[in-house]
Amino acid sequence: MLKVLLARVQQGHRTSAFPDQPPALPDRFRGLPVLDSSRCVDGCRACVEACPTGAISATEERALPASPVAEPRRAEHPEAGLRLDLGRCLFCPECVQACPEGAIAFTTDHRLAARTRDGLVLRGPEEYPYAAALDAGLRRLFGRSLKLRVVSAGGCNGCESDVNVLGTPVFDLGRFGIQYVASPRHADGLLITGPVTENMRLALKKTYDAIPPPKIVIAVGACAISGGPYIDHAEQHNGADAVVPVDLYVPGCPPHPFTILDGLLRLLGRIDERAAQARAEVLRRYRGEIRDESIEWGTTRAEEGVKYLGLGAQPTDSDRRKP
Repeated sequence: MLKVLLARVQQGHRTSAFPDQPPALPDRFRGLPVLDSSRCVDGCRACVEACPTGAISATEERALPASPVAEPRRAEHPEAGLRLDLGRCLFCPECVQACPEGAIAFTTDHRLAARTRDGLVLRGPEEYPYAAALDAGLRRLFGRSLKLRVVSAGGCNGCESDVNVLGTPVFDLGRFGIQYVASPRHADGLLITGPVTENMRLALKKTYDAIPPPKIVIAVGACAISGGPYIDHAEQHNGADAVVPVDLYVPGCPPHPFTILDGLLRLLGRIDERAAQARAEVLRRYRGEIRDESIEWGTTRAEEGVKYLGLGAQPTDSDRRKP
């Protein structure tokens, strides 16, 4: 027991400061992709052909007729250019490596969750619609206490591992009032992983029906959203929304624990960009005040100690000559 206590003291505080501070992710982390269709060469479909799940599509832009006073230009068609479906994306580097012009790149932005299936489709430089919160009534019910029944509907254990790791001290899901429960009768909603195989379809439906209303459903991972690498296979149903209605989609293969946590907190209205910035600023000022107070207190105590011990600066000869 003594060794355990000593090890715990040596480890110190391990819980992340998220969401008050952004998570520290490595440069190699592949998060939200960015698309730049202006780099695409006419007729190039290298990224489309390289994608293993058909997540990328490309529509050629129409060239407008040339005029005597201007160069031929491309039509600004809303459907022209690259489109990337994050619900199908495995976040592999195949498209980036295949594109000769660098039209696709991954950022380290972990914020990927969306409320609708269509919201997962990237269309060029458009701003990504981060997940919106539930309505006020549901936030009052679930905002401070949310119990989830996790159902692995044929997953590979990748998403399941990252869902489970949210309970460790680093992420500490319980500090937000979110817990996993063993019975759907005790749950407020479902958290689903896997492509929903035929053998799990009925079990998933029965679990959903056993949860008392109102309830929410969260699909985690590419498999639970679209079938992932198993898309259109005869023995699975291309994701959870083919069986039950889904309120939150968290893409990834598997999604990072911070991506899942970010989606959950946004759904509950616990993350607002302006509020998070304000909290971070208040926290920064508070720490600055504490530091300044500590320095001032330490300086005062040091001066008192010098006076008490008589260790002040000794008077010089010029000081003694002064009247």
